[in-house]
Amino acid sequence: MVMGVLNVTPDSFSDGGRFASVEAALVHARALVAAGANWLDVGGESTRPSAQPVAEEVELARVLPVIYALQGELGMPMSIDTRKPAVARAAMAAGASMWNDVTALTSAPDSLKMAVEIGGPVVLMHMQGEPATMQDAPRYKDAAAEVCAWLDARARVAMAAGVRREAIWLDPGIGFGKRLEHNLALLRHLDRLVALGFPILLGASRKRTVQHIDPTAADPLDRLGGSLAIALHGARAGVAMVRVHDVRETVQALKVQAAILGDRTAKAAVTTS
Repeated sequence: MVMGVLNVTPDSFSDGGRFASVEAALVHARALVAAGANWLDVGGESTRPSAQPVAEEVELARVLPVIYALQGELGMPMSIDTRKPAVARAAMAAGASMWNDVTALTSAPDSLKMAVEIGGPVVLMHMQGEPATMQDAPRYKDAAAEVCAWLDARARVAMAAGVRREAIWLDPGIGFGKRLEHNLALLRHLDRLVALGFPILLGASRKRTVQHIDPTAADPLDRLGGSLAIALHGARAGVAMVRVHDVRETVQALKVQAAILGDRTAKAAVTTS
């Protein structure tokens, strides 16, 4: 499946400010759905490297009008990209149906309790450190093994707290507290993460990993080729969904790959919205 990114922030790394108004967000959401998105991921706080947190009331003011409007018009499955339990609860009440948490329910004392209360799907993502400092000095002995072990442990903690196993998704957190060699190791060994038995969300669209491989791609808008390569690799490795900015191109690439491989299941997945 393909999740379209809908950032309603002024400072996201790729499209900060472009869709900050409700009207602009709606126009972009319609385009993402028309392009073939299965999900929309609404975020009101940037978690790019060096990003600073925003107040809860600011984040709520950014995301709630958009979610209400989208739910009323499109009825699309939406996730709320937030670290804050109160924002997740309000967004779910407004019409979102998945909590996408870059801290894997560790950012607040009541995160686990809130995930249980909400009851819907929750994405547990791996991040070493905090967005403001996560790229300062990330260190791993074996990135793939450590990230898989950490996510497996967080999933078990969530289940012990009362989160249903079938509600848990995992995300390796490409670019979150990781250098190029760590990101590449995770991508090479996505099968290890898939083997844990939880659906995997992979988000690497337009990230600096592509620029580190191709220095000419300093502008995030010039990273489409690399983003597609990662999405196709993820699909082959068995991830359940890719989170992307360029929905139309990603859907087309996945359709062509599915046709070449003769995988009817994969082809059906990318043609259903």
